[in-house]
Amino acid sequence: MRLKQIFVTLLLSLCVTACSTAGSREILSSGERYEVQSTEVADYRLGTGDQIKLTVFNEPTLSGEFAVAANGALSIPLVGDIPALNKTPVEIGKAVQSKLAEGYLREPRVSVEVIKFRPFFILGEVKAPGQYPYSSGLTALNAVATAEGFTPRAERKVAYIRRAGSTTEQAFRLTPDLQVWPGDTIRVGERYF
Repeated sequence: MRLKQIFVTLLLSLCVTACSTAGSREILSSGERYEVQSTEVADYRLGTGDQIKLTVFNEPTLSGEFAVAANGALSIPLVGDIPALNKTPVEIGKAVQSKLAEGYLREPRVSVEVIKFRPFFILGEVKAPGQYPYSSGLTALNAVATAEGFTPRAERKVAYIRRAGSTTEQAFRLTPDLQVWPGDTIRVGERYF
């Protein structure tokens, strides 16, 4: 009988600890992640794994598709390495244009567009955790569907998201409006009851 009381007491204390730990985090249900994103990517900041299409008008040999390397740079013909980490496509275009104007071309015109965003990651209580390609307008529920859905033990009301380059994750209310951004890591937690 004494052993049974100790077991019940231990079980109750674990439950209280689990509930208090889960509830101690602020769960966001509003903010920029819940706003509909525009399809404009001019203010998008590049990161490792992004791929751009660079067009130098009337110069097809200088135009092409380039990926941001692990060192955060783009290797462009004649220009060399251009630092691209946390820069917008417009800033990259201006940098390439100024380099080409330094003795290579007279009045170069350059345009840059993002053609492939860095992937997002999803882990935890989903059937197929892993790395997946990002598509514009991706929501957390779409990301879960891409990972073949929730497991039976998944917490379906909260998702934890860590933004690319951040060391901490934030808890968000899992709604149809919750946006995922390129490079995000999404964690679906386990429910206790």
